[in-house]
Formats: sequence, structure tokens, C-alpha cells
Amino acid sequence: MALSKGKTNCITDVGGVKVGHVTLYEKLDEESTICTGVTAILPHGDDLFNTKTRAASAVINGYAKTAGLVQMNELGLIESPIMLTNTFSVGAVWQGTLQYMLNGNREIGDSTNSINIVVGECNDSYLNSIRNQIVSPEHAIQAIESASSNPTEEGAVGAGKGMVCYGYKGGVGTASRVVTTPNDKYTVGCLVISNFGKREEALFADWEKKKLDAPDGSIMMIIATDAPLYDRQLKRLAKRCAAGLGRTGSNIDNGSGDIAIAFSTANTYDHNTGTAVESLSYIRDDHHVMNQLFQAVVEITEEAIINSLKKAETTEGRKGRVVEKAPL
Repeated sequence: MALSKGKTNCITDVGGVKVGHVTLYEKLDEESTICTGVTAILPHGDDLFNTKTRAASAVINGYAKTAGLVQMNELGLIESPIMLTNTFSVGAVWQGTLQYMLNGNREIGDSTNSINIVVGECNDSYLNSIRNQIVSPEHAIQAIESASSNPTEEGAVGAGKGMVCYGYKGGVGTASRVVTTPNDKYTVGCLVISNFGKREEALFADWEKKKLDAPDGSIMMIIATDAPLYDRQLKRLAKRCAAGLGRTGSNIDNGSGDIAIAFSTANTYDHNTGTAVESLSYIRDDHHVMNQLFQAVVEITEEAIINSLKKAETTEGRKGRVVEKAPL
């Protein structure tokens, strides 16, 4: 039985989570078009460095140019916004996010240690003139500062502006589910940047084959929950994104960077505590609620991908290429 959807069916149904977009779209000449952007996901609205969130990632296929996953998986913590953009803009977005965090916390790199910035990417070069490297550090800061707990705008916005999914216009998609127990209620949300697949592979529609000379593509899948989990358990959630991805029809191609990040807004980690021993409460792995959380991840990953197609609009990009809205 399918789980109940969250209040707005959005990742921001998880309390405290905020999302912001900066969308860049401009036709420069007959050959070149800027068709890209930045998306920022804030696990909460407080100081992200001093109040870290438990997190982990799953690399389903590692054809990707992400930043920050090594330390995140080593320590099980996120201490910055999760930033999404195009492949050639990871550096600029990393730089802008670092500057934003330095502006808000004078301790970083001075009286305390360094900071780990997390950036994910997909290749939007079919529509976007990616060699222009138009995304700047300031765009990353703007995306963070625009972040809101309101329902997230979907489709061809932010980091999803130039993305192509199953041969149609892809981009940002989101969904949420509620898991209930006799004593508790937990929300699980997902946001994806969809940029993968061929039309004939889609399992949710009967589309005729159409050849696009586009890269294999990628997908970033971000899972948020208020369930009390720690990093090992969050990695188990992140792995379940592969099942939701597969439900839509993806073969996880050789050149596709398929990355999932999961974080919990419960059990935050205080950077400034002086205690030697940390204690926390978490859901037992063998409790039936864990299976419901796994089910929620599968359902919302699948739906977020489909929503990214439903909400995107026909877009013209570089070299006069037009990617149509999916007939859903």
C-alpha cells in the first residue's frame, strides 16, 4: 500500500528544510545560449556549521564531479548547504558557498577547523553553452539567500534549467511521504535534478524512440527526513534511491552520474560541545518503521523524477536545439 503524501508533496514538508533557485537563461547568438542555474538545499535555517546534520551519500554510478562527499561519508555530517549546478560550475558554486559560510561564521578557518562544502552536478551541455562557465560564486550565494520553506518550484528552474530526462525536458522535481507509527509521525522528502534516460526506456509512459545526441546524463537525488537516524542508517536510505530510479526505467548507464545524499534534521551535532561522549536516540534497524522509511524513499524518488518532467516546459537551447515538454 502506498504511503500518504506530505502536506505539499515537497521536500520542504520536512520541517526546517529550505530550497532556493537561481535560473540563468539568455540567448547570446545563433550558436550560444545560457541555459543553466543553481539550486541550494538548506537542511535547516540556523548556523549550518555549528549545528551540523547527520548525513551520508550513496554513489550508485560514479560518473560524477561532486565535491564534499568524501568527508561527509567519513564523519557522517553535513555542515553547509547542499548545492546543485552543472558539471563545469562545481568550482564556482563551491567558492560562492564557501564565501557565504565564511561571511556568517568568523570562526571557520581561524579559531576552528576548515569547512566541507557539498556540491553535486549534472551535465546540461545539450542545451546549455557550458563552456562559457557563466555560473559565478555570486549566483551560489543568491540561491542560498533566496532559500525558502515554501513549496519548491519545479521543472526547468535552478540547476534543472538545462537538463534533459528521457528525451524530454527534465529538471527539478520533488515529492514527500509521511510514515506513521502508533506513537510517532515522520516525514521523508526528496528533490531530484533529472538528466538521464532515453524515451523508449521510460516505464511510466509509452514513448516512441527518438535519438538525441546528448550525454548519457546524470541524476542528483537528495533525501531529507525528520526521523531520528544516524549516518549509517541514512546511507541505507540513500541506497534505496536506486530502486525508485529503476522504477522509472533507468538502466544507470555507464556515463551517468547517479548520486544520492540523505540527511536527517533530528539528532543534530553541536560543533562547539566540549564533551568527550556523545549520545543520541535512533530508530532500531529491525523496527518495522525502517521498512516504511525505505518504502517512502523509493516512492518519492520515483515521483520526484516524474514530477520533474510534468512541471518542465519546452525549452530552446544552444544551436537552436529544442527539448519538448513531456506529454504527461
